[in-house]
Amino acid sequence: MSLFKARDWWSTVLGEKEEFDQGCLCLADVDNSGSGQDKIIVGSFMGYLRIFNPHPVKTGDGAQAEDLLLEVHLRDPILQVEVGKFVSGTEMLHLAVLHSRKLCVYSVSGTLGNVEHGNQYQLKLMYEHNLQRTAFNMTYGSFGGVKGRDLICIQSMDGMLMVFEQESYAFGRFLPGSLLPGPLAYSSRTDSFITVSSCRQVESYKYQVLAFATDADKKQETEQQKLGSGKRLVVDWALNIGEQALDICIVSFNQSASSVFVLGERNFFCLKDNGQIRFMKKLDCSPSCFLPYCSVSEGTINTLIGNHKNMLHVYQDVTLKWATQLPHIPVAVRVGCFQDLKGVIVTLSDDGRLQCSYLGTDPSLFQAPKVESRELNYDELDVELKELQRIIKVVKSQGIWPMPEKEDDLKVDVMVSSNFDPVSQATDVEIGTDVVPSITVQVTLQNRIVLPKVKLSIYVQPPLVLTCDQFTFEFLAPEMISTVSFSVYLKRSYTPSDLEGNAVVSYSRPTDRNPDGTPRVVQCKFRLPLKLICLPGQASKTANHKLTIDTNQSPVSLPSLFPGFANQSDDDQVNVMGFRFLGGSQVTLLASKTSQRYRIQSEQFEDLWLITNELILRLQKYFEKQGIKDFASSFSGSIPLQEYFELIDHHFELRINGEKLEELLSERAVQFRAIQRRLLTRFKDKTPAPLQHLDVLLDGTYKQVIALADAIEENQGNLFQAFTKLKSATHLMILLIGLWQKLSADQIAILEAAFLPLQEDMQELGWEETVDAAISHLLKTCLSKSSKEQALNLSSQLNIPKDTSRLKKHITLLCDRLAKGGRLCLSNDAAAPQTMVMPGGCTPIPESDLEERSVEQDSTELFTNHRHLIAETPVPEVSALQGVSE
Repeated sequence: MSLFKARDWWSTVLGEKEEFDQGCLCLADVDNSGSGQDKIIVGSFMGYLRIFNPHPVKTGDGAQAEDLLLEVHLRDPILQVEVGKFVSGTEMLHLAVLHSRKLCVYSVSGTLGNVEHGNQYQLKLMYEHNLQRTAFNMTYGSFGGVKGRDLICIQSMDGMLMVFEQESYAFGRFLPGSLLPGPLAYSSRTDSFITVSSCRQVESYKYQVLAFATDADKKQETEQQKLGSGKRLVVDWALNIGEQALDICIVSFNQSASSVFVLGERNFFCLKDNGQIRFMKKLDCSPSCFLPYCSVSEGTINTLIGNHKNMLHVYQDVTLKWATQLPHIPVAVRVGCFQDLKGVIVTLSDDGRLQCSYLGTDPSLFQAPKVESRELNYDELDVELKELQRIIKVVKSQGIWPMPEKEDDLKVDVMVSSNFDPVSQATDVEIGTDVVPSITVQVTLQNRIVLPKVKLSIYVQPPLVLTCDQFTFEFLAPEMISTVSFSVYLKRSYTPSDLEGNAVVSYSRPTDRNPDGTPRVVQCKFRLPLKLICLPGQASKTANHKLTIDTNQSPVSLPSLFPGFANQSDDDQVNVMGFRFLGGSQVTLLASKTSQRYRIQSEQFEDLWLITNELILRLQKYFEKQGIKDFASSFSGSIPLQEYFELIDHHFELRINGEKLEELLSERAVQFRAIQRRLLTRFKDKTPAPLQHLDVLLDGTYKQVIALADAIEENQGNLFQAFTKLKSATHLMILLIGLWQKLSADQIAILEAAFLPLQEDMQELGWEETVDAAISHLLKTCLSKSSKEQALNLSSQLNIPKDTSRLKKHITLLCDRLAKGGRLCLSNDAAAPQTMVMPGGCTPIPESDLEERSVEQDSTELFTNHRHLIAETPVPEVSALQGVSE
């Protein structure tokens, strides 16, 4: 054991999940045995009162059954326990227990036992006071210089001091300017109460001033009382310490002087009787409790201070004399005498760890044996070193954890029903007149080994909603099969950004190195049908936004690709199909008869994504069934950057609007609290004063706060919807760029990581700054043209930008680099400048404003947005609806 650890003399743990504070511990000869031995009295917030008389057989023993003299459940929480002369007619010690609404005084008595069970102790209620106000703490002493008895003063939560002369209530006084109660102590030498106010001032009030001040219980004063019977309560002295106090203790080890000790949050103060600072000490750690306990030399005082680092420091005035380690954080510390052992330190933690300890050391009888000297055999050392290196190499090749077996521990299968639920499970939908269907998804889990606490989480893209998204399983035997079902439906009147869902299963697999189990995750993705959010609609001839997808195979009949959306009345229109999303948006799909092209058109740019993606997926599946493996699709039009930038600007505008609304709400909240403080001051003033329309101002400010909160909530809903539309448009842009430049799956994954880094948009970290940082990194690494660009460092802090011009410029530049042969990769050689030979040459990242303008002009020529398909020279077979149907 270390030299600086507190030596455990006796310890115990009180109850289960009970809480304690600094007033819950007291040491005294509460049973009036006359032996001079202290008893430990402990009260808890759960209402349990316990009295201990520790007498261990040997040092470090735990509590025995006979150590607990008394345990009583008083039902009400116990805030503080004290022992004093609280009963009239006798100078015997009695126990005072403070509850939140009651003060009880008990007599503790013991009866000698005639059998081996020992003595029996009883708790008898002498009297109690029901409090009209909620109590905070109490102190006691010979108030007013009375002899042979102790009076009790209780401080309430609203700053009222209530004085009790044993069985009777004396008076109550409000402390001036009290907002929050603080620690309270009584100085018998100056006959005054000392506390710390919410203004962080140590204040002293004379008992005589309190006794002759105006009675706090009388709400209305008579004229006689106003003239001369009552005096205003004034402070005797005050000292500003600049911090809140944790505890106050007044000690007087000689009759000539007494000291007021105040434990602050960062400092430790010692004051004279008149409030002057005798000394102060800045503490290195946050303190939790303290106790001035003795005076070793003339003019000095020793103090125990516990802190939140499980340490107990012993100070002689401001000099640290000893530091000892405790097994817990003490919230109360006392020094007592047990079994003629004086100076035992008793500490109590907030979770009920009670320990009696002492300082010092025990002699160590251990002697280290002599080391046998022997000559080193270097050949054996070389053989041992090679063996260890071989073991390290094997372990490194296998990884930190053992490799899993080929067979999975857990199999996850997801099956999506092909039909709607007979009775829709959709509730609280906001789509209007459309009937919202729901579809059932079934997840099956099969385990190979025993797996306790398996958790299944289901994720879908909003505004799709699940009837249940969390499940828990207990696989207590191998080869068990568990199946759960839930329904999915659309809740709001806009389309989700993707129809793909994800089933994630997390569990812990026990291993030889970790019996508790290593965390494992199994994922299974599933795709929801298009008909869940879409209905057959009327085909439209005109639209604001159009896309043309080229393929290398003959066109396919649309009713065969989308059998659930074929219109029975238009059997001859096999190359035209209309879709209507739940909520009203419409999309038209056209297939050319003579060329290998498909056109998708809609009034909303983001609505093109789901139909375009569904078309490509169904074409790939169709040709795979036909045995055609070389099917490919492409996009030869201009990238619609302008439509995409409009969605970015709309999303960013909502973010800025939300930030302004929050700032305005913060200002109105500050104004509301300031008006409340003014009104509270007016109402507490004894001389009524006019409100000066403060009530009208309070009501108007309250209405503004409510209106701003409603506006913020509405803006958050609009921002969430705008972010969903922005994600749909971003998916469409990534798809078009991939078809345009024929990017591989790895390159598309890099684009998705750069353009879709966030699943949820937040005010602190938004989409714009995150995407701008990712694209800037790509432009300075794998898409860089010179080593000078690679030397530029990106800012490590992401802040909301002033506008979106920089982001839009970087997106345009990214498309320009891809058009001129740039290659997306994350390998180590990606930072090396790439030599690309392209028709028309290539341009580096601009190094000046003039060069930047030239790049922007080139990009504008390449990515014109002027509704690119409308501005192009019309192709006869896909230029209009009539041309497609010919």
